[in-house]
Amino acid sequence: MKRILVAPLHWGLGHATRCIPLINALIEHNFEPIIASDGSALELLKKEFPNLLAFELPSYDISYSKKPGRFKLKLLKTSPHILRTIRREKSVIKQLVKKESISGVISDNRFGVRDKSIPSVYITHQLNVLSGRTTWISSKLHQNIIKKFDQCWVPDLDSNTNLSGDLGRPKQKIKNVKYIGTLSRFEKEKLDKTIDILVVLSGPEPQRTQLEKKLLLELKNKKENIVFIRGMVEDKQKITYLGNITLYNYMTSKKLEHAINSSNLIISRSGYTTIMDLAKLGKKAVFIPTPGQFEQLYLAEKLNENLIAPSFEQDTITSSDLKVHPNYSGFETLNSEINFKELFSLF
Repeated sequence: MKRILVAPLHWGLGHATRCIPLINALIEHNFEPIIASDGSALELLKKEFPNLLAFELPSYDISYSKKPGRFKLKLLKTSPHILRTIRREKSVIKQLVKKESISGVISDNRFGVRDKSIPSVYITHQLNVLSGRTTWISSKLHQNIIKKFDQCWVPDLDSNTNLSGDLGRPKQKIKNVKYIGTLSRFEKEKLDKTIDILVVLSGPEPQRTQLEKKLLLELKNKKENIVFIRGMVEDKQKITYLGNITLYNYMTSKKLEHAINSSNLIISRSGYTTIMDLAKLGKKAVFIPTPGQFEQLYLAEKLNENLIAPSFEQDTITSSDLKVHPNYSGFETLNSEINFKELFSLF
């Protein structure tokens, strides 16, 4: 069995969770996946796949500033650390490839996870990286990184009705890009709707905690059955009850799949992995994009304009916004078949 290293970025849990169907597909096609990441992304994958080898990679340590307008400045200040981390990452990968006899690499947005001696794949939906006035620079820099890999897999459809919009459709085509179809770890089930509102939290601190506090404040007086999944991967699952609100620190895939299928409304960030999941399950949602994150702001605005899901700002959202909005259609169930046999032929 050929060993394939799968290494998602630790930036919330989205990169890790969209690697779950890839890891399952590798196993089904007689490969042996090996996991590599850091932080809660690594911990989540270790819980999902306790029998697989797992290794810790150097951490980029990217966090948001409390004031969203300062995020670009903070990112600029931490760029020397990020560059050092990429160099360390390359060194660790080179050692792992030799020591563990790895035959291929799949990197989800980790710049240094590649090796010239074996096929190396990069996963991203951001062929264009939105950053305000500097979008053309950030996009060009990212496209130069993409070109260093043998292939770039975009988890989206190659059509005008794609989920990522302009993010996944650059003006000039990139030769090594493949649109593979949307990735989701979930399957749709027809279940009784026992949860009125399901809040799914994720993303870097301190914004994750700020949103949690804001939503608890706005939802505490509602009479509906409300469930929070806090996106905090810890050793043991913890359940807390606050009146009509039930809080879980995290859920593994099967439990979260059941919870989403059992819910009338999802409240979450407008992260791309979440959008792929909700499109697969055909759900209604309210989105609260992370302040200052251009990608989430763009996706939320796009879905709002198309009357699929409303979006609201974190600081100004009120309890009256946190409901099913009849003028919005919700997601139509999207079934995207991926030809994994063809994809994995690279290895």
